[in-house]
Amino acid sequence: MIRPLQALVLILIVATLGGALACRGREPECRSLLGEPLYAPALSDEIRSQREEQLAAARDRLEQDPEDVDAMIWVGRRTAYLGHYREAISVYDGAIERYPEDPRPYRHRGHRYITLRRFDQAIDDLERAARLIADTQDEIEPDGLPNARNLPRSTLHSNIWYHLGLAYYLRGNFEQALRCYRECLKVSKNPDMLCATSHWLYMTLRRLSRDREAASLLEPIRESMDIIENRAYHELLLMYKGERTADELLARALDDEDALNLASAGYGVGNWHLLGGESGQAEDVFRRIVDGGQWPAFGHIAAEAELARSSSEQIQQ
Repeated sequence: MIRPLQALVLILIVATLGGALACRGREPECRSLLGEPLYAPALSDEIRSQREEQLAAARDRLEQDPEDVDAMIWVGRRTAYLGHYREAISVYDGAIERYPEDPRPYRHRGHRYITLRRFDQAIDDLERAARLIADTQDEIEPDGLPNARNLPRSTLHSNIWYHLGLAYYLRGNFEQALRCYRECLKVSKNPDMLCATSHWLYMTLRRLSRDREAASLLEPIRESMDIIENRAYHELLLMYKGERTADELLARALDDEDALNLASAGYGVGNWHLLGGESGQAEDVFRRIVDGGQWPAFGHIAAEAELARSSSEQIQQ
């Protein structure tokens, strides 16, 4: 039997072959919650070349020290940035077999289980990671895709709780999502993380009809906040405060050259309509997001989840 660590070595060898790359491109990474096959996202030649070079460097580092868990994690991360999420999970499998008490491989594998719509497995991994970080000091998590100022905004603890909350939210378990986002808020120490966490926590509280708590969450949100990377979440929070309109945010997202913003801002707008009893408008926004093609984005996955739930409820009726 090939053990996960041995499988990791085989993956690194096979992935260097051009034929393997071609086969990978023809196979879907997963299926959407609506049953559609989802393929590795298209990348420009420039971005693909850059990311392949970064992956090659990460592999070289791992080959020099095959027992380096940090090097294993970076091979997994660089693989995922190329859209090969199943392969990345195999890399994390090897890291977890070798270092079962390290929370980081569970955190990253849990993230990619979310990408592949495998929410229960994500929850298992991220709950394990949360147990492993109990009573430990938090640490900055380096960015693989740096922001405009090259300032990492998230930490190991915040990423574990954030992704765990998201997995529960996507599963429709809002009570557990609430627990996780409250923990995440405790370690959201900068404006970007405060906005990201507050956005999902606000929506979770509204889903639980805890509107007063949701409103109080908006008190520290200001237009003048120094936001580096989570502008869509910041704008949504201002919308929840009444300082932006849903139409304004949606129009801006639709006009934005970065399609990722439609997934992020669009889901918040669609959810806002849904909470307001405007299910038709909500569904229209969710379908626009799904048609936008940014399927690895959390807002896209959430839009799928809403449409899948709606379809299931209609069938049951």
